[in-house]
Amino acid sequence: MEIVRDPLELQRMCATWRREGLRLGFVPTMGYFHAGHLALMDAARAQSDRLVVSLFVNPSQFGPGEDLAAYPRDLERDSRLAAERGAAVLFVPDPEAMYRGPDVWVDVPQVAAHLCGASRPGHFRGVATVVAKLLLLAQPHVAVFGEKDRQQLAVIRAMARQLFLPVEIAGHPIVREADGLAMSSRNVYLTPGERAAAPAIHRGLLRVRDWLLAGERHCAALAGRLREFYAAELPEGRIDYAEFVHPETMTPVAEIDAPVVLAVAVRLGKARLIDNVLLES
Repeated sequence: MEIVRDPLELQRMCATWRREGLRLGFVPTMGYFHAGHLALMDAARAQSDRLVVSLFVNPSQFGPGEDLAAYPRDLERDSRLAAERGAAVLFVPDPEAMYRGPDVWVDVPQVAAHLCGASRPGHFRGVATVVAKLLLLAQPHVAVFGEKDRQQLAVIRAMARQLFLPVEIAGHPIVREADGLAMSSRNVYLTPGERAAAPAIHRGLLRVRDWLLAGERHCAALAGRLREFYAAELPEGRIDYAEFVHPETMTPVAEIDAPVVLAVAVRLGKARLIDNVLLES
């Protein structure tokens, strides 16, 4: 596996592989790999001849006061894990290499309007911009993203479609710990007590699924019951949002008569944890 830092070197390398008729798979990450990242790599590798992985803690998607400086990093470990997963190249650029010259932004304002887009202004503009750049550099046939952040996946799919980028944007199911907590690099922020409490986030989503199966379809009623559940089961948590949205547009829905995403964000100590579930009517 090669470690590449220069964007144009990566672009030349990937262009050469494409000319040779090789199929490229791509997984963009911010590093500090866990089993979720490795599952994305496995999925992309299974669909490609060459696996490209990027590791870039993107400053433009962090807001003031967020954890850009504190975000966990371990390049030596991540390099070893990417190589073990069959990556042909690990792209590790510096911010100055990715953001040269006058500002250019990619924005998907309608899909980014709610959920994390509302609570983290500018976040998805940073995500869409850097992912567009990475896709143009890596030139993959398929890029794999986790479904833990369904809004991010929807933003990227809309961006790729509207910009006519010739890439398949594939989602991969959420990878969870044995107790149901969605895997995240930010889970390292949790104290032992917070870690023990955190699985209640997922249990709440499963409880909503049960209430739906029992006949409750009004989102406001379901959201109210979920907040009551979290108040009892996760009293130290602060709910950022708990919303029912359309799976593609990420716009709020009032009643479940078609597939709907229930997405939540909960602040627990220093960590902001997100999770979601797809609900079928």
